[in-house]
Amino acid sequence: MTAAPAEGPVVTRLGSGGPWETRYGYSRVVRVGDLAVTAGCTATVDGRVVHVGDAAAQTAEALRIGLAALAEVGAAPADVVRTRLYVTDRSHADEVGRAHHAVFGAVRPVATMVVVAGLIDPEHLVEVELEAYLPDLDRLAT
Repeated sequence: MTAAPAEGPVVTRLGSGGPWETRYGYSRVVRVGDLAVTAGCTATVDGRVVHVGDAAAQTAEALRIGLAALAEVGAAPADVVRTRLYVTDRSHADEVGRAHHAVFGAVRPVATMVVVAGLIDPEHLVEVELEAYLPDLDRLAT
């Protein structure tokens, strides 16, 4: 008697229609089993950078975009366990951190903030990545 092959976790890949996803070959969000991750999210709306010169507002917009992508695969802000924030100047760190706190202060995911030389558009001041964990509660209860 042979056992049926084990099925792996379902992989869901979704795009947002952003200007670089098709060109560069990536998804906005990918969920594999209990893990959901976003690509880098910036304050790019309808193909243009918004909140030019305002790192806090760009952070809030990027987080909104990332959380919307996570919601498409079933994740809520409380499910976020890691964030990465890339800033183009360390002088933006406090305002970026405060914008992060406004969204995740109660959740308190692990976070990394890194100063980078630049982002894909020179008007981008910050880029964020989000990771969420969505345990299968039925599986954990057994």
